[in-house]
Amino acid sequence: MSEYQYPQNDIQFSLQSIAQLERLSPFLEEPLDSELLDAILSEAGKLSEQVIAPINASGDQQGSRVEQGEVYEAEGFKEAFHTYRESGWLALAGNPEFGGQGLPSSLATAVNEGVQAANLAFSLCPLLSQGAIEAIESHASEELKQRYIPKMLTGEWTGTMNLTEPAAGSDLAAIACKATPEGDHFKIKGQKIFITWGDHQMSDNIVHLVLARLPDAPAGVKGISLFIVPKFLLDANDQPAQRNDVQVVSVEHKMGIHASPTCVMSFGDKAGAIGYLVGQANEGIKAMFTMMNNARQGVGLQGLGISERAYQQALSYAKERKQGMKADRSGKAAIIEHADVRRMLMMMKSQIDAMRSLIYLAAVENDLSHLASGEVQQAAIKRTALYTPIVKGWITEQAQEITSLAIQIHGGMGFIEETGVAQHARDARILPIYEGTNGIQAIDLIGRKLHLDKGEQMYLLLDEIEEELKSYRQEALQSNVEKLTSSIAVARHATKNCLEIMQRDANEGTGSAYAYMMMCGYVIGGWLQIRAQKLCLENQQMGEEQKASWLHSINFYCDHVLPRAHMHAQTIASGQDSMADLTILSFER
Repeated sequence: MSEYQYPQNDIQFSLQSIAQLERLSPFLEEPLDSELLDAILSEAGKLSEQVIAPINASGDQQGSRVEQGEVYEAEGFKEAFHTYRESGWLALAGNPEFGGQGLPSSLATAVNEGVQAANLAFSLCPLLSQGAIEAIESHASEELKQRYIPKMLTGEWTGTMNLTEPAAGSDLAAIACKATPEGDHFKIKGQKIFITWGDHQMSDNIVHLVLARLPDAPAGVKGISLFIVPKFLLDANDQPAQRNDVQVVSVEHKMGIHASPTCVMSFGDKAGAIGYLVGQANEGIKAMFTMMNNARQGVGLQGLGISERAYQQALSYAKERKQGMKADRSGKAAIIEHADVRRMLMMMKSQIDAMRSLIYLAAVENDLSHLASGEVQQAAIKRTALYTPIVKGWITEQAQEITSLAIQIHGGMGFIEETGVAQHARDARILPIYEGTNGIQAIDLIGRKLHLDKGEQMYLLLDEIEEELKSYRQEALQSNVEKLTSSIAVARHATKNCLEIMQRDANEGTGSAYAYMMMCGYVIGGWLQIRAQKLCLENQQMGEEQKASWLHSINFYCDHVLPRAHMHAQTIASGQDSMADLTILSFER
């Protein structure tokens, strides 16, 4: 089993050059210099490689357990989390008012890539905490912010998101958990399922964010409120004291991410769990979506991380495994010498390169949406909204293909758990499901992001890409520019088709949503790959090996991956009748 190596050079190239990190400089008190970035990412690499990656396989084998109503994490996780928090990583992009370091969240994204690639199960705990911090900071009262955020930024306390119930999965309108007013707080009663890191021993307190209904709340999603429900209530000095009426019923037995305890949580079985309202009554969905949008980009990053981990292991194996003869029959060949294995490896790498560029581009836009002002901020808010479902949906779909290819490259050994590569595929399988299934991401893209503004933002993005391509004069770029220009024309036509379908029948139109999301991902990925090609050709400081690797990746992407955009556009153009004809009887045998 190969050891994980943090790909610092590729991360810096994607973040600084392709995503154009310097766009943040006018809105920062101090500019981000390369030395600071080098130092942060170098330490992030050590953390990922030396502390977190070594407990990935053992955590998968051990999982977590419940004893006397308490969840105990796999061996080594508590120690690794203490190292993680004592180094200040949770506070990296935190608000200085609450003890954070105030750096852009795109830097935290670069750090988190390593954490998530090293150990996906481990990474979910700080990911949920970061989302909870953002929701509390954006919507809670000043008192709640001061009581909870500082300890969450240090990692002394962690956070969770409690949405799903046995009868309310993606349909949050069906939430039945109740909140009853009682003095300055509320009594929460109900059950939540699929709660990631819902309980553990790694922190001194766990801050649950819980969706529930007030007695007089209107029906549906308009009647849901958000509450802080801590595992331990705080004393007069804001220290964890009395145990709240929050219990773990069980831990789910899952296909993957075994070391991440996915809990069934019960609130208020006895006296009633004490909770505190976050934001306004009946506006919990608005507050929770702050957390979910953070998590959705985070899940896209998980797709990138697990893909990178699988690629590194497949590449290492392909270099070492000998099977068949060399082309000149002079001896046994390492399987990387076989053309089909090279095809699979580059299918992995070229998509990973495009995925990484999109992740960091979206991260920089997200920073601009918070740091900038005026027209720049408004444009970034809209662009971030457009990117988010593509980041979550397209990238996590690619992770399924990439982790599967890693198994295929290992051959029969990939199907054996001892090699460790199967874990990556099992872990990755949750990514298209949680934080809103990819079908929901696609419907969000085609409905809220495309239909509501009549395609304005998507057409604007395609216009900007075309304008950028027109400025590329180097002869070496022209072949790939032509291929992408053709794909953009196809994307324009597909956008027009989708808008017409949605206008005619929105329900019918969502049948094209998945194809549209995937097409957008491939086109945007192609744009960023060609931007990378231009930068590689101009960069005198980039090492020759890294440059050659990127250029091979870019050409392969444009020849072997970008044509998939045309396939999805064709599905949108010609597949409506067969979709519209489907009824329940269509599936009977």
